[in-house]
Amino acid sequence: MKKFLITGAVIAAASGVASARSNSDFGNLAQWTFEVSQPANGGPHFAEGGIFAASSTATGATGGTYSSPVGNGSSRSFSSNGWDTGDFYEFRTSTLGYTGLTLSFDHVRSSTGPGVFDLVASTDGVNFITLVDDFSARVNSSPNWSSGGPRVTDDIFKTTLSATLDNQALLVFRIVSQVTAASTGTYRIDNVFLNGVEIPAPGAAALMGLAGLMGARRRRA
Repeated sequence: MKKFLITGAVIAAASGVASARSNSDFGNLAQWTFEVSQPANGGPHFAEGGIFAASSTATGATGGTYSSPVGNGSSRSFSSNGWDTGDFYEFRTSTLGYTGLTLSFDHVRSSTGPGVFDLVASTDGVNFITLVDDFSARVNSSPNWSSGGPRVTDDIFKTTLSATLDNQALLVFRIVSQVTAASTGTYRIDNVFLNGVEIPAPGAAALMGLAGLMGARRRRA
């Protein structure tokens, strides 16, 4: 009876840990909506939300003019013209303490704007790896982005990031143009969200593992 009570207590405690984690382990690490920053230049522009918002920035590296026209179902976005091959939007943040990273953003271009991009990432800001090669952006037409209309779901880009980017003090990712566009052609982004799952503390992980072992032993018994 004593063994059963101890086992039950361990399982109950671990269940409590698992329940608490299910409510709190998923985190929005950085979120750029551009509603507050309202870019009129290349930045840096701080994130509007997220766990690491205070140290997360967005910048542009193009030779054109920056603006913040209507977003995808919102009032603002981050836009620029003057795109050459290799120009990019860059985002700096942290993933410290988090794993299972996902990135999403809305993007669209004008009819003469750049249409093909790579997504690259780095943990030191110098050495980059390619995460997604040659993805495209839709021309902003039928439907057009608007501040009052519904979000155009076809313009949402989403991907799971490499595990090598987990739990890093610095994460830099860039959306890099693979083509040179007309000087007046624009490309805009909105709703840039980086999410992750909190890495459990060693004690919590051990407790959940012990609970699983105890549960398996009870089922065999």
